[in-house]
Amino acid sequence: MSNKKLIIVIGGGAAGFFSAINTAINYPDSKIIILEKSNKILSKVKISGGGRCNVTNYCFENNELIKNYPRGEKELRQVFSQFSVQDTIDWFLKRGVKLKVEQDGRMFPDSNSSETIVNCFLSEVQKHNVNINLEEEVLSIDKSDNDNIKVKTTKQTFIANGVICSIGGHHQIKNYQFLKNCGHTIDDLIPSLFTLNLPQSPIKELMGLSVKNGTVKVNGTKHQYTGPVLITHWGLSGPAVLKLSAFAAYDFYKLNYEAGISVNWTGNLNEEQLKEELSLHLGSKALIVNTPLFEIPKRLWEYLIHRAEITISKPWIELGKKQLNKLAQVLTNDVYDMKGKTTFKEEFVTAGGIHLKEVNFKTMESKLMPHLFFCGEVLNIDGITGGFNFQNAWSTAWIAAKLISN
Repeated sequence: MSNKKLIIVIGGGAAGFFSAINTAINYPDSKIIILEKSNKILSKVKISGGGRCNVTNYCFENNELIKNYPRGEKELRQVFSQFSVQDTIDWFLKRGVKLKVEQDGRMFPDSNSSETIVNCFLSEVQKHNVNINLEEEVLSIDKSDNDNIKVKTTKQTFIANGVICSIGGHHQIKNYQFLKNCGHTIDDLIPSLFTLNLPQSPIKELMGLSVKNGTVKVNGTKHQYTGPVLITHWGLSGPAVLKLSAFAAYDFYKLNYEAGISVNWTGNLNEEQLKEELSLHLGSKALIVNTPLFEIPKRLWEYLIHRAEITISKPWIELGKKQLNKLAQVLTNDVYDMKGKTTFKEEFVTAGGIHLKEVNFKTMESKLMPHLFFCGEVLNIDGITGGFNFQNAWSTAWIAAKLISN
């Protein structure tokens, strides 16, 4: 028993379990212990995708896959070349969990329940004799004699041959203190994936309405994204807004979440193109308010007509050049004052974490402390919504598990 190698995994989330299971498969003679500071395991797995667990995304081309990560794109290229989306699908299928793909590319277990993934992991840790210690927090990790690592917890001290750190993303620096103490840099911890609050705007009264193809831009920056835009009781949300919030996370942070936001409700038409498009309707006797264009919902169209200072009784045939220009401007560059943000559902994603230059992405080993490995959101890597954060967790965890005992 004493000759067995001891591998400690810090954190009982998705990356922690995946790395522990794969370490046990690769090194069956090792003793593996997961240390989880709370009394819960796999919390994010349980709630992800509305309780269905969005395991990955149907994106097999690595060049396309990496574009879904505002931070870590370059590093993930070599990570995904070692463990890809197809590898994820195969890994779960081999354990009796078939994944299905939805129209937007998100992939879920056939059962539509996150319990399937949780049960798969619990069955694997049992099968491979992985120990799980709940309510045991790591206080420090230090180099020990004979190239080992000393792991001190609230309950005991371990001398480990290798440590995999998979504590996830947090928004408080104190969670990373033991990593700072061993020399690692923690990049600013800030929210990613949030809705834009527009407290002063009457547009919130249209909550529930959406356009299939709007472009949302942060004025004064290069950030803009096109896609579905949803109006909420806070302001603006939907895929285009969430993607924008992730890629512009650090700019929003610097602006203290106060910024001018422009919306192009037509998608990608510019003002000149739009004027041409609107001119085609100028001979019509129909009321402007009754002829919504560009798949804009009727109530939103009415609101935008009002924003353009056009009376609801005006037909197209009476629309003057000045009002046509104003309508084109409102439709392509509708400006709002953002003041604050609201976190997107329970799926809190944090930008920030271990500085990427301090990790060898071929192995996931720390460049500062030998035999310390990282995986998942503890790194300053985060993806947009759609299964990308889990794919990062699986791939980085698999690599760490491959080399942890070398």
